Amino acid sequence: MTFSSSDATPQVLDIRPLARNGSELSGQIALQDLPRWRDGAPDWPADAADVPQTLAWTLRAEYRAVPGGEEQLWMHLALTGQVPQVCQRCLSVYLEPIGVDRWFRFVADEATADAEDDGCEEDLLVWTPRFPLLDWLEDELLLALPLVPMHDTCPQALPFEAEALPAQAEKPHPFAALAALKPAGSAGQSKGGS
Repeated sequence: MTFSSSDATPQVLDIRPLARNGSELSGQIALQDLPRWRDGAPDWPADAADVPQTLAWTLRAEYRAVPGGEEQLWMHLALTGQVPQVCQRCLSVYLEPIGVDRWFRFVADEATADAEDDGCEEDLLVWTPRFPLLDWLEDELLLALPLVPMHDTCPQALPFEAEALPAQAEKPHPFAALAALKPAGSAGQSKGGS
């Protein structure tokens, strides 16, 4: 099943039928529909007016057999798009590419998630029959953002790069003044000689 851009991304979703049918969900989310993202986001850059202000998402679920146990419910997410960020080097707004591509495994409760988290490579989600899809997609966007957003190369010269640093005069050796105080013939004298 595919949600077109005219359809709203479902707020909640039962993942089990998706896993049983082997079908895939996909759609677009307008960034303005994500309140936690929108509240802290910079304005869209004027030079990127032709770039869609949306994220594309695809969701696929499956049951995986576990030897000697019940089947486990897994879900794969692909989330792509571009979002505005403020470069921490030059302080201008730029578009940061977002790319999430990973698997999640559902577990029964928070205690199980805490117990298994350190020993597994996949991310764990607590099972709920009404999975909060839209909130979760927003969580994944926020987690995908860089800790320190920066251009690869800033478009304009930075103030500290534009000004050449004055050449430093070569500093004298720190013990040069002591060497000048040393008597001229003292190298061969012994301590307390007679």
